[in-house]
Amino acid sequence: MRLQLALNVRDIDEAVDYYGKLFDASPHKRRPGYANFAIDKPPLKLVLMENPAAADRLNHLGVEVFDDALVRAAGDRLEAAEILTEVEEETVCCHATQTKVWSREPQGLRWEWYTVTDDTPDGEALIAPTAAECETEPEACCAC
Repeated sequence: MRLQLALNVRDIDEAVDYYGKLFDASPHKRRPGYANFAIDKPPLKLVLMENPAAADRLNHLGVEVFDDALVRAAGDRLEAAEILTEVEEETVCCHATQTKVWSREPQGLRWEWYTVTDDTPDGEALIAPTAAECETEPEACCAC
């Protein structure tokens, strides 16, 4: 298990350079306007999304687990606590196929529990939302 921190950044190249130096790591995945780092120490999935018009730097937070059963258990726990907001099965997001559950904290911050079921899916669905799409539909702006 590792925590996920998803950030909106103004310039993806600048951000990849900085965070690569900060964590002494190379990106696990790099696409136009998108990068993620799978860092072992500290256990962190750092996701960078180029979105210069974003009102907030923090896109969302998450917990990456490595088993579907752990996602389902988190969903059951969130549902029992009446804080489950969404369930996504085998959805393509952030250039990977994922199963995930979502919750929104009282001040609006989104949290996800997720597992990656295919790290290299094919298809046009892999295109990250544009900055304009993120402004008009923030929920669609990488719910990853």
